[in-house]
Amino acid sequence: MARPSSSSSIISLLRQSPNLGIRNRSLVTGNHYGDVEGAHQHNQKQQDLEEIVKRVSEITRTRPRWERTLLSDFPSFNFLDPSFLSHFVKHQNNAFISLRFFHWLSSQSGFLPDSSSCNVLFDALVAADACNAAKSFLESTNFNPNPDSIQAYIRCLCKGGLLEEAIIEFGQLKEVGVCASTKTWNSALKASIRAGRTDFVWELYGEMMNSKVEVNFDTVECVVQAYCDENRVSECYKLLKDGIVPRNAAFNRLISRLCKNKDFGRMSDALHTMIGRKQAPDLFTYQEVVNGLCKAGKGHEGFRVFKDLKDRGYAPDRVMYTTMIHGLCEMRCLGDARKLWFEMIRKGFLPNEYTYNSMIHGYFRIGNLQEAWKMYREMCDKGYGEKTVSYNVMIKGLCSHGRIKEAHDLFEEMSRKGVPCNHFTYNTLVIGFCKEGKILEGRNLLYELLDRGIQPSAASYASLIEKICEEGNMENAKILWDDMQKRGLKPAVHTHDFMITGFCKQGCAIEGMEWLANMLSIKWRPGKKTFENLIECLLQIDRLDYALLVLDSMLNIGYRLRISACSSLVAKLCEKNPHPVETYLERILERN
Repeated sequence: MARPSSSSSIISLLRQSPNLGIRNRSLVTGNHYGDVEGAHQHNQKQQDLEEIVKRVSEITRTRPRWERTLLSDFPSFNFLDPSFLSHFVKHQNNAFISLRFFHWLSSQSGFLPDSSSCNVLFDALVAADACNAAKSFLESTNFNPNPDSIQAYIRCLCKGGLLEEAIIEFGQLKEVGVCASTKTWNSALKASIRAGRTDFVWELYGEMMNSKVEVNFDTVECVVQAYCDENRVSECYKLLKDGIVPRNAAFNRLISRLCKNKDFGRMSDALHTMIGRKQAPDLFTYQEVVNGLCKAGKGHEGFRVFKDLKDRGYAPDRVMYTTMIHGLCEMRCLGDARKLWFEMIRKGFLPNEYTYNSMIHGYFRIGNLQEAWKMYREMCDKGYGEKTVSYNVMIKGLCSHGRIKEAHDLFEEMSRKGVPCNHFTYNTLVIGFCKEGKILEGRNLLYELLDRGIQPSAASYASLIEKICEEGNMENAKILWDDMQKRGLKPAVHTHDFMITGFCKQGCAIEGMEWLANMLSIKWRPGKKTFENLIECLLQIDRLDYALLVLDSMLNIGYRLRISACSSLVAKLCEKNPHPVETYLERILERN
């Protein structure tokens, strides 16, 4: 496999940084880091020791405050015997109780744990996926785990999301000349992918290549995922074409990325490469293809691929049926969607909430509200209805057809039944109320959303600002605008247009012009109607100079001036000074 380019090794960087708390130690196995002072010779038989271990294990499991009485329960037994802790941890089979017992032992005068016992307890914590407890144990004891234990610890840290701590441990292994196994490297690669740290992927992969670690399928899949996450599809394609023969999952990731990019030509090449490398595309591969085509607006082509798959002997599962049904519903092809619905049922795949919601969404798209309600009630009878996503589909569909009361009734039903609302629920209703001209209800819902700590969308603010501007209440519009900005929401271009048009309706042309100048300064393109409204407003207050500036900006953008607006402008020019009229008229006609 080709080695990716990298700058300095992050592993070396982390290992050398004093701020990361790297332990300065060498790896040892089986040595005591301290002799037990006054340790008694073990005169009891092994059987007696095991019996005491069993009794102590039972007590620590069942007695709430056993620390207070344990010494008096066994007055003649020496708990400081190094071998006892190892026996106890193995017999107890509970890492957290064992750790509690260790802390109790540590409080006893003269207790000096040996490396072997610490390693047994450390391994137990790691096996229990208690990465934070294992990390704290290492820091408090500063003992030296053996190499296999450190590798297991690295995998535990990666699983727990403590990626940087895991990389520090790679540095410890490298420092003493121990190379981690492929399994351990792969765990770090996977953790880096989950954390979205593709920079770590390339550094770790580079270290693997430097250390001549043998890569396997998991390694390739991680590298492929990193390439796809960075949208470096050409390098990814080359790796899959020329490197070791990967599993289907690696090709599927590339195909998914190409579909997201709508690069269907290269997607087809990837499929042919996959077949050429003796990796037959499976159902998951074609599901990515069908899903990608549907999302890209190529639903008919996706449907052709779907039908071709069945003709070639593939058996689509419920997920693929649902994907195709959703694509058909997006295209308003409800007839074909219903055929697939009944076909999947005949084949033993019962529709789930996603299938139902796809059909409901489709019925709303064609305006068949009766069938949408019928399908929704059937979904509720099946036990799928009382979920946030199902309510949201219904609320959005009803709002899109002006049925705001029915949508709000469902919203209130969600509260009664304890179904949580999310930002989508509120935003949909706010926009729905605004479309119906019910600004007060929309604003109250926005405030309720904010009171609940839910992040609103810029679209919710835009809908309210549009309607408030239409009413001419520019002060309230500016308050909402400022609140939107404070919350880090980026207003859409048309929200600026609403504000400028609102100022023009109130005769505040100068303020409208300031907003237009701001739009142009950040390279945003105002609407044509916005320019015309502002020019008309400026002419009404006899600001011909400003009107001509706005006209100049409008023509530079590429808009054409309507005849009525042109007539108003010429008339105003003739009033003031007829001499430059011909010059401006020539320019307007030239641009138009």
